[in-house]
Amino acid sequence: MKKFFSSQRYRLCAYSLLSILVWSGKTFHPCAVANGESLVVGVESDAMHEEKRHLILPLSPGKEYSPKALRDLALKSGFEKYYFVPDDYIRTFGRSETDEFFEIEEQPELHDYVYLTSDLAELKGNKYSKKRNLIKQFRREYADRVQIEKITRSAVPECLDFLEKWCEERDCEADPDADLACEKLAATNALENLEILEGRGLLLRIDGVVSAFGIGSRVTEDMGAFHFEKAFSRIKGCYQFFDNLCAKQLFKGYTYINKESNMGVPGIAQAKQSYHPVEIIKSYKLSVKA
Repeated sequence: MKKFFSSQRYRLCAYSLLSILVWSGKTFHPCAVANGESLVVGVESDAMHEEKRHLILPLSPGKEYSPKALRDLALKSGFEKYYFVPDDYIRTFGRSETDEFFEIEEQPELHDYVYLTSDLAELKGNKYSKKRNLIKQFRREYADRVQIEKITRSAVPECLDFLEKWCEERDCEADPDADLACEKLAATNALENLEILEGRGLLLRIDGVVSAFGIGSRVTEDMGAFHFEKAFSRIKGCYQFFDNLCAKQLFKGYTYINKESNMGVPGIAQAKQSYHPVEIIKSYKLSVKA
């Protein structure tokens, strides 16, 4: 599948191969078929979530599917909806042409937050003064106790142990179908398959114990996706220190960092806004008209 993603142009994180594969679980199951020069990707679901079956836009390096072609493909493949349709697709063909074949619905909980890598790496200006202060406090307390490493296969078990503790803080297992439980499974899948999925991973140790990790991958030539970023909230400044470090090391070479969506959670939305995104990429759902 990698050849279809090597030059894909859609900027939502949903168009990262790592993102598509790691979210496979009991509730949702990615599926795909190579159709000539295009890759058609869909998500199947269990009986309780059948209404969420969907496709994403086909990946085809030399072809852009028109709204009519999308409608025909959906009918042929037995799906009624497309999720994660970026706003620039609708602008390309025009809302009126898209509306001829689909009901168009905005998905605000799936809008992606995009940042300049340089902003997050340098944290210049008054707007980042609180972040810089927290980083200074962290360094004063932990500077000589911190180790930074790339995530290797040998470190995966320690990262999984940290993820269990991180989830205990947030009671991830309270509802197996809730976002946090699904995210835990996705992060586990990413850690266990990081090499084959060509993801980038970084971890932080305090006194030899893993206390944060981050995983990113390629979206487009100039944009990386920050899929998972976990740090102990009880360690003051740890998240801010690690986020700044990841911008410098994990996303070196990318102009932009896409930190994915807020999943409709107000606290996550507030945290993402606090880093001052340069753009929010809107996501739309297209439902085939009768």
